[in-house]
Amino acid sequence: MSETVMRHRPHEDAIALVLGTLFVALGIAFYAKASLLTGSTVGIALLISYATPLDFSALFLLVNLPFFVLSFLRLGWAFTAKTLAAVLLVSIFSKLMPLWLEIGHLNPVYAAIIGGGLFGIGLLILFRHGMSLGGVSILAYYLQEKHGIRAGYFQLAVDMLVMLAATAVVSLDLVALSVAGVTVLCAIVGMNHRPGRYAGIS
Repeated sequence: MSETVMRHRPHEDAIALVLGTLFVALGIAFYAKASLLTGSTVGIALLISYATPLDFSALFLLVNLPFFVLSFLRLGWAFTAKTLAAVLLVSIFSKLMPLWLEIGHLNPVYAAIIGGGLFGIGLLILFRHGMSLGGVSILAYYLQEKHGIRAGYFQLAVDMLVMLAATAVVSLDLVALSVAGVTVLCAIVGMNHRPGRYAGIS
């Protein structure tokens, strides 16, 4: 039975942009507090921020810049503009998060699971409204939309490479917890963002 495809309204895309990036920024706050890592460009930026005095928000923007060329050439200006807005909002919200939330004690196991869940939900919201968080998620979105390769599983493979690099910066137990969080993230995206499962478009 065919499913009617409904187009998202502009205000629905705007709400998804804000909520999706807020979920991700909150996940980053949990991970930063517990010294955990995730994959893609968020993980790369976190990894560099742990190893250097550089600020995550600026690093996240810089790491994403090369991927916007692929986005513009292959996915169009609308997707690129919305993804750029999402990257900017994550950077801004991450910078503002300490003003909104002060975390006293945080169990690393809980942080890995809830942080991975927040990343996955945020990314899923963004994907379903025709945007991403830049970096590898641009490539993952492109491969699924154009070639049918499952975005969640492709991202999981790339994220495991980031985790391998993380062993040079953080302890193995934190890397193991980070892998668990990435698995939660990719399971959410892999189960819920797949061809035929959601008919809304932007």
